[in-house]
Amino acid sequence: MSIAFDKPSLWQRVRPVFQGFDLPLLLIVLALCTTGLVTMYSAGFDNGSRFGDQSRNMLLAALVMFTVAQVPPQRLMSLAVPLYILGIVLLIATELFGITKKGSTRWLNVGLVIQPSEILKIAAPLMLAWWFQRREGQLRGPDFAIAGALLMAPVALILKQPDLGTAMLVMSSGLYVIFFAGLSWRLIVPVLAAGVIGISLIVWYEPQLCQPGVKWLGLHEYQKTRVCTLLDPTVDPLGKGFHIIQGMIAIGSGGMTGKGFMQGTQTHLEFIPERTTDFIFAAYAEEFGLAGCLGLMVGFLALIFRGLYIASQAPVLFSRLLAGAVSLSFFTYAFVNMGMVSGILPVVGVPLPFISYGGTAMVTLGLALGILMSIAKSRGLMQR
Repeated sequence: MSIAFDKPSLWQRVRPVFQGFDLPLLLIVLALCTTGLVTMYSAGFDNGSRFGDQSRNMLLAALVMFTVAQVPPQRLMSLAVPLYILGIVLLIATELFGITKKGSTRWLNVGLVIQPSEILKIAAPLMLAWWFQRREGQLRGPDFAIAGALLMAPVALILKQPDLGTAMLVMSSGLYVIFFAGLSWRLIVPVLAAGVIGISLIVWYEPQLCQPGVKWLGLHEYQKTRVCTLLDPTVDPLGKGFHIIQGMIAIGSGGMTGKGFMQGTQTHLEFIPERTTDFIFAAYAEEFGLAGCLGLMVGFLALIFRGLYIASQAPVLFSRLLAGAVSLSFFTYAFVNMGMVSGILPVVGVPLPFISYGGTAMVTLGLALGILMSIAKSRGLMQR
């Protein structure tokens, strides 16, 4: 007597690979990417390759996301220490043998030119989540001190390059992990109060502090100039203040509903500097107005809250901390970029997620989304 077995179809064989993806998160990211491509088509009108290159970058990020989503959180946790050590070693190598461009040593040639600080955007929160998972149930003050040291090591190396924008992103992602791990508000509130007082004093004494020859402790001269330009961009309207002034003009000229797609005069007459990268939000605001900006903000908020929901449903502490930090990192990106373009924050090199042009940045975003998808899939598997 012969027994016949049904041969599984191709879809039955590949279906497990696609199961567990968080559909709401995918739809939100798809909407943001579509918005980014539409904006890139207009902002990069005089550079025919920008739209095509950004489309390729997004496809590469999608491939990275899909690949990382197949890696279970347990495996991600085992990669935390090696990835962190690799990042630190590459940062030290960059300091010793790095490539210098425009006064900054941020790149390293390892057969191809890379920017090692990008690795720490993921490696730092990964390492801290691993540390707190190891200390779960027995956390003490010294454990938070060690976590702070693990975070400050890469931040200090990145600041030395110097790269304030990336250092800010790495620090914020690590601080989110420490906060979610249970850092006491008794430690958080004094720091926030000191920050508010410090910013108020800088604004109040700006005429004296921004005088030529006045040194700011812990900041390079160009970083001091950025802050002073933020406080009063009209001091050098055709130089250091040009970016901020043109960004604010473009945003203001958009009005409620914007000038329309491909109709932005500040954009198409090339008044907006870096209009496809750091200042693409100004080009977007000019053409789509306040209504479009509110829609974009709603999109980012939906992304952040969906990520936090995934974090809240994660089965283990490591996954909860990592997903929470990754989700709030999107907030840091969006808030800093929109803030600097609209003149409420100093100009730093922080792209707008899924909107700004960039290869390395898109791959990093794809990696972050892959981590969220991996954690979402692990939650689904445990519920079956």
